[in-house]
Amino acid sequence: MNIHQLKSALVLSKKLNFTQAAEELNIVQPALSRQIKHLENEIGALLFYRNKRNVKLTPAGQYFIKEATKLITQIDRVSKQTKYIHNGEVGEIRIGFTHSIMQTILPKILKAIGKELPGLKTILKEVNNHDQYWALQQNELDIGFATNPLVPSTLKSKIFQVDNFAVLLPLDHVVNQDTYQDFSVFAEESFIFPSRVDGPNYVQIIESICVDAGFNPNVIHETDSASTSFRLVESGIGISLEPISSLKDHLFPIKSIELKDIKQKAKLTMMWDENIEQEYPSLFQLLKEWKVDQK
Repeated sequence: MNIHQLKSALVLSKKLNFTQAAEELNIVQPALSRQIKHLENEIGALLFYRNKRNVKLTPAGQYFIKEATKLITQIDRVSKQTKYIHNGEVGEIRIGFTHSIMQTILPKILKAIGKELPGLKTILKEVNNHDQYWALQQNELDIGFATNPLVPSTLKSKIFQVDNFAVLLPLDHVVNQDTYQDFSVFAEESFIFPSRVDGPNYVQIIESICVDAGFNPNVIHETDSASTSFRLVESGIGISLEPISSLKDHLFPIKSIELKDIKQKAKLTMMWDENIEQEYPSLFQLLKEWKVDQK
């Protein structure tokens, strides 16, 4: 088994057509057929059902392609890292983040990385909590930053900052900072929440703010975009809950009330796979020692 066979199998699994796959691989169709046949013989399993009309993955093939995709990703990463080391560079780190993280701690962290490890390239991707878990465990991200994540047991984590939540209201809402007494005043309101699928633990926490106030929230819209939530609140469609840090430098004409006296807090958290520490020991020493009040 070699990398060319693996890549050929991956392309064929996407095209499910020998002619189209061979064209993408820039080889002739008989050569591709021989590669796949040799691969199946070596493994001892049929990977593709095929006849004159159709090509389809077998159950064994579905498993093989899933695992082979991970192998190719890791091989590509090792090749890049080797080249970076050869050229005297540190490498690259792939970071996933949510909105409130970018509004608070992440720019400062990136500045510290740039100062202490100037050869390290950072690749940033805004990703919700749920997708971060998956991407970290599939080696598609190296580090994730999320608010109140339900950290899988396979990952390590560190809480960088704890924020108060805030309720976001349209400017003409009758409740304001001076008249606000407790959260039960919003029992009859319509709420805008994130999707439970994309961040179940986070949604459960903000739901519990309502439950502790004696009511179940009437959620009429779901969005995982903070800016979309701000816009919906501005339009008077509903009210929302966000970490207070999400409001930093926003320009939307809405008002907010910081919820200082509730037990629920927004925990800005870093997650990572333990194995990545071995590749970037200096980076993780920096991150583990990093304090919120650092400039």
